[in-house]
Amino acid sequence: MAQLFVDRGGSEVRPFLCGVLFLFFTAVNGALLTADEGPVSFHRDVLPILRTNCIVCHRPGKPQGGLDLTTHAGLLAGGDEGPAIDAGDAAGSRLIATIDGDEPTMPKDGEPLLPEEIETLRRWIAQGALADEPASLFSLRPAEPPVYHSLPAVHALAFSPDGTLLAVPGRHEILLHHADGSGVASRLLGDSPRLESVVFSRDGTLLVGSGGAASEFGEIQIWDTAKREPVRSIKGSNDAFYGVSISPDNSQVAVGCADKLVRVFNVVDGIEVMRCDNHLDWVFGSAFTNDGLRLASVSRDKAAKLIDIATGHLVDDINRSRDPLVCLARHPIDDLIATGGTEGKIRLFRMEPRGGRLAEGDNKEESFVREFEHIGSPIQSVAFSPDGSAVACGVASGEVRIFKTENGQRLAQIKASHGPVFAVAFNADGDLIATGGQDGQIRFYKTSNGELVQEFPAVPQYRHTETP
Repeated sequence: MAQLFVDRGGSEVRPFLCGVLFLFFTAVNGALLTADEGPVSFHRDVLPILRTNCIVCHRPGKPQGGLDLTTHAGLLAGGDEGPAIDAGDAAGSRLIATIDGDEPTMPKDGEPLLPEEIETLRRWIAQGALADEPASLFSLRPAEPPVYHSLPAVHALAFSPDGTLLAVPGRHEILLHHADGSGVASRLLGDSPRLESVVFSRDGTLLVGSGGAASEFGEIQIWDTAKREPVRSIKGSNDAFYGVSISPDNSQVAVGCADKLVRVFNVVDGIEVMRCDNHLDWVFGSAFTNDGLRLASVSRDKAAKLIDIATGHLVDDINRSRDPLVCLARHPIDDLIATGGTEGKIRLFRMEPRGGRLAEGDNKEESFVREFEHIGSPIQSVAFSPDGSAVACGVASGEVRIFKTENGQRLAQIKASHGPVFAVAFNADGDLIATGGQDGQIRFYKTSNGELVQEFPAVPQYRHTETP
């Protein structure tokens, strides 16, 4: 090819070569310029910048200046000082004014944004500050059930009310085991890489799971139990959802979240109808009252709270603060909850105000019913038997203990695992308790004496076979 450009004494070749090179570099530079000036994606380009530099202070719960920068809607809504951006006018947007210049005021006490980060934000605003479609970004559902090369930890268990199924979260799926442990009946594939909780509705028609992707999104999955089909996927927040519960009439679902908020959504349309920001740390559990009008929640901030669903307002603390709470179970009949946490004690409360919280130094606990024996290891999970006569807990030391609800008498003490037990659930008859934890095994024990009945892996396990 080089021979085509050899000058053999003519004068026409050099101008021709220069012209070709000029056109080539012009085309390349034009392509690069076009790429630089192409559409800026909020979720791909803008949100990572905000997460790195801004959302420590400007996130749901109690955002500084009333400005939530974790979502497109929050950014458009602005804060106490008005809109953060003026779509189409980057120079006139308050966001750019606070992060640009010789002495930027934001991030407060942090390193200034890089010039290229500021330019990305500037271009996005100038282009109209458009949002992407979240569904396309969060569509992570695998086409086929995942293949497991190791056993994942079991974070939740739930038996169906009719006694036929045991729901177990996996990776991107909920596995429906036959309740007798004979095998997997169905595999329900979803977007969330990890589900933190599962629960059946009281009538067994719906199966609900909550989870998401850490620092990305939270998700509630609602499934038709009989059809094994999704009813709805509800996504929100910028972190995983925990402790899902469903209202007695199946009309609403509630979750806690790492963003310190408690949320309630409609099942029929997925619309968020309640948000409470009274917790100061991650919220791990929720439970509806029998009339569906109030919600109990527990958090790492040590509080169990009672919330009015219609308004989202705090009614009162249920408990007196002691140690961080990480789990909650609702009594199947009465408006009672059992709580557990780092202290290593189950406590039983009525779902009503504790009373006396307005008096300084008043430690009344009018909602308190009883506490159970100290275990000496953090409680990871709690569950009631179907008739409410027994309550069980799984603990970090690998133990499971079962007690009589009415008087706290210990019924069984089980060494269930060599690692933490994250999940416990009674079967429909109440004569067996299932456990799951760090080792990925599910075990069935007799509730009467703690005898091991059965053990099997939580997921179908990949096994390598040698080719002969």
